Amino acid sequence: MATMQNAYPAESFRVIHPLEDAPEAKRQSAGLGPIEMTLPVRVSLIVLRAYLLAMGLMLIEHVLDLAGVLHRIH
Repeated sequence: MATMQNAYPAESFRVIHPLEDAPEAKRQSAGLGPIEMTLPVRVSLIVLRAYLLAMGLMLIEHVLDLAGVLHRIH
């Protein structure tokens, strides 16, 4: 059976727990500006917004129907 040879000696790696590690510097987003979107991304976000709006309206209609506010003739 073939064995893998590690290019680095075992002494060169130290495992540090994230809670014991020094905090890393956070990136600043103040001067980045808006993100440029491609046309497919923009269209998919518009479709997603329309879908969520339709689902919200259907939920409101269902709750009002259950509350008896909407009177339908079946």
